[in-house]
Amino acid sequence: MYAIVDIAGKQFKVTQDQFIYTPSLEGEEGASVVFDKVLLVDNDGKVKVGAPTVSGAQVSGKILSHLKDDKVIVFKKKRRKGYKKQNGHRQGLTKVLIENIK
Repeated sequence: MYAIVDIAGKQFKVTQDQFIYTPSLEGEEGASVVFDKVLLVDNDGKVKVGAPTVSGAQVSGKILSHLKDDKVIVFKKKRRKGYKKQNGHRQGLTKVLIENIK
C-alpha cells in the first residue's frame, strides 16, 4: 500500500514505516502530524485517484528531527568588472516517519 501526498507544495510517494525528508514543518520532535492532501492511494492494486484529493484519506506521521540539508554555494561573477559575490544556503528539513495510511 502506498500513497502520493502533497506536503508543503511538494509531492511524495510514501509507504508505511518509511522515513521522508520534507521541507520544514511546524511542530516539536516527537509530535504527530496528519497530512490531508492525499492525491492517490493504491491498496493492493485498487487505485483511488483524487480530483484533486481523495476524500477521507489521511496519512499520519511522526516528526523525528529537524535538520539542515547540504550546503549549496551560489557564486555570481561579472567578467572584467571586478564583481564577485559568493553566498551559501542550507535549506531546513524535517525528518518524518510515516506511521499509517488510511
